[in-house]
Amino acid sequence: MEPKDITPRLLALLAAIAPDIEPASIDPRRDLRDQFDFDSMDTLHFAAAISAEFGIDVGEQDYPQLSGLSKACEYVATRLNSPGQSTRGT
Repeated sequence: MEPKDITPRLLALLAAIAPDIEPASIDPRRDLRDQFDFDSMDTLHFAAAISAEFGIDVGEQDYPQLSGLSKACEYVATRLNSPGQSTRGT
């Protein structure tokens, strides 16, 4: 799956988790915590939503890779495109 296909899905997940975030205002290179009131519980919910949406297991050790939109997109793309990664199917 290409990042261009992943980004809109991640934006929809973020909007569902934190309705006060306007997806168009997200700077993909900046940490979500630096841009919005995105706390550790939001990160946990984001990880769970990514897991459900893309069928990949997201371990707690991977949460730093979900800190910004670009990083999260790269993480998902890598996990989906890497053979031998733990996925549950999409």
